[in-house]
Amino acid sequence: MKRAAVILSFLSLTTGDRAYAHINDYPQITVIDTIPSKLLGNFMDDYGIRYSINDTLWTQLPNIKYHTISWNTTEQYLLARNDDKNPSEPGSYTRIDYMNFSNMEPYHWGFCLTVYNATNVEEARNKAKADRENPKKGCNGFPFSRMKRSD
Repeated sequence: MKRAAVILSFLSLTTGDRAYAHINDYPQITVIDTIPSKLLGNFMDDYGIRYSINDTLWTQLPNIKYHTISWNTTEQYLLARNDDKNPSEPGSYTRIDYMNFSNMEPYHWGFCLTVYNATNVEEARNKAKADRENPKKGCNGFPFSRMKRSD
């Protein structure tokens, strides 16, 4: 536990994100902030792709997984490590930006895989940011994927 506390303190200092630990299987440590409740659950995007999201894992069904390192709820993004079994960019780091939508029912929020192939957390955090002022092209020239709840 002492080692986890030191790692968490380091991550919090270097990322500026508030961090808490959930230790499942040492040495894998997942650091989280509070997930916004609207992002918790099962969703389908406007391309028909299904997702399951909880505070430690973002899954693009059936088998693409992003292990949450931290949530930055102030700037609306999360940092994650790509699962080692992902078909592309296994073991890399990802930044997923999200934003709220108004008057787009049934879509209430959207996301952007801003960075999906960083070599470390710091690179994922700093490499790029989504342009929320232009959600139709603010995701590296593409639109944010709009999300709606699913069963």
